[in-house]
Amino acid sequence: MTRSLAPDDTEKEKGSERALLVSRAGVVGAGTLLSRAFGLGRDVTIAALFDRAQTDAFWIAFAIPNALRQLLAEGAVTSAVVPILTGKLATRGDAAAKAFFARARAVSLLALSIVTVLGVAFAGPLTETFAGGYHATPGKFERTRELTRVVFPYVFFMGTAAMGMAALNAKRRFAVAAFAPGLLNVAIVAAAIALRTPLEARGVDGVIALGVGVLAGGALQVAAQLPSLRALGFLGRPVLDLRDPGVRDMLRRIGPMTFGLGIYYVDLVISRRLLSDLGDGAQSYFSWATRVCDLPQGIFVMAISTATLPSLATLAAKGDLEELGKTYADGMRLAMFVAIPASVALVVLGEPIVALLFERGRFDAVATRETARALVWQGGAIFTVAAVRQLVPTLYALGDTRTPVIVSAIDSVVFVAMAWGLRRPFGHVGVSMAIGGSTLVQMALLAYAVRRRIGTLRAREIGAASARTFASAAVAAAGAWCAVRAARGLASGGGAEPTSLPGLAAGVVFVGLFVAAARALGSRELGELAAPLRRRREPSPRALAT
Repeated sequence: MTRSLAPDDTEKEKGSERALLVSRAGVVGAGTLLSRAFGLGRDVTIAALFDRAQTDAFWIAFAIPNALRQLLAEGAVTSAVVPILTGKLATRGDAAAKAFFARARAVSLLALSIVTVLGVAFAGPLTETFAGGYHATPGKFERTRELTRVVFPYVFFMGTAAMGMAALNAKRRFAVAAFAPGLLNVAIVAAAIALRTPLEARGVDGVIALGVGVLAGGALQVAAQLPSLRALGFLGRPVLDLRDPGVRDMLRRIGPMTFGLGIYYVDLVISRRLLSDLGDGAQSYFSWATRVCDLPQGIFVMAISTATLPSLATLAAKGDLEELGKTYADGMRLAMFVAIPASVALVVLGEPIVALLFERGRFDAVATRETARALVWQGGAIFTVAAVRQLVPTLYALGDTRTPVIVSAIDSVVFVAMAWGLRRPFGHVGVSMAIGGSTLVQMALLAYAVRRRIGTLRAREIGAASARTFASAAVAAAGAWCAVRAARGLASGGGAEPTSLPGLAAGVVFVGLFVAAARALGSRELGELAAPLRRRREPSPRALAT
């Protein structure tokens, strides 16, 4: 006879599961943070050791397989493999799940092998598509084409790693999948430091060291998964069977996702193609500005969005639109509390921040200035990107997957038109301007769609909270700018070049003043974000009793 759970038991089970989810999210978040930190170290190393012609070539060579990776690896795994594999584990057990995984892995390996061979063979046309403007500089196109040929097999390694990640995540083994991506950045840094000089001594272009590092990093990510996959029994022989219902379901799920990613590829190709016409350094300045923006966007903003989605989906399933609106507003307030100060800091303090992070070796004052010019526009758009990442999950929770795709298509048209029109008067900065303008349009259209679906955006509540956050950020920015001026004076008076000190002073002062101003203005979000840290420091009731 099945034992029914008492209400207290049910609540305990729910509390236990919530605790597990928080713990798992913490593991994934820690892995993401570590990977981003290694990524920043990678970019600092590349900027210091290689000149702008070499880094321009690398960013294109790495972008081509990296874009395909999202479709053949992470995209397919997220949209297709993980749900099916998890479902089979829950309903039919390990044996059925392992059988499906063997067939799915065979299809993946076949597709990855074909794409890798074609990519290496057609590296020239691919480079022409992304960077045809490089022909204007003697040898630049040829260097990029050869580096693309070296880097392209990274697609195979990352696709294989993504399949392994699917099995590990389905079995609730998150640690390896979360921390393994950091190995790519470690391998690139090691290769850049160890191989550049020996290659150049043998007459080989030193930038090939970065290609070797990319391949080594991909292989290391696959190798890191093998012990866990073997222990779980998911390293069986791949079985190619396209008639398998699970495989057909997987391929059917990949189809709609391909269209949405296609829009992203259009933007990527056009932006890189336009930048290739704008001289040495344009690709690199744009890419480094993007990397700086990735830190707050990729860790904090995405974490808030990810944490909000399950609650939104549950409330939508219950038809409780009023509570859904409150939950959406809470997520948006928290997202703005992180995104608005990030935008203000990067707009006002972009140049000292870039100098702190990158200005050493071959990354000179000109590179700092040009990267900071791009960062003003990309960084200024962080708050619109954060809003988009809250609005899209709200529509998904409501079962509306069509509107975000339509809005993305409109966003793509706006981006292309703005980038095309602004690149001539503003150079590489014009492409960054287009990012800011198009995401603003995307945010407005998505907000209109959400308002139509739930009846309100709770704009007064979100607006009041955002105004307090902006006021706190403005106070912090003013104080930080004064700190920059003072630090530059100290560095100049001491005969040292004012590079790292102003950025370091600005960062410390900005964070301190922002927290103080937010507390003085009564920002509710500060207390909400600090609450988990306070709970960790407080002794447990059991400890107090002993």
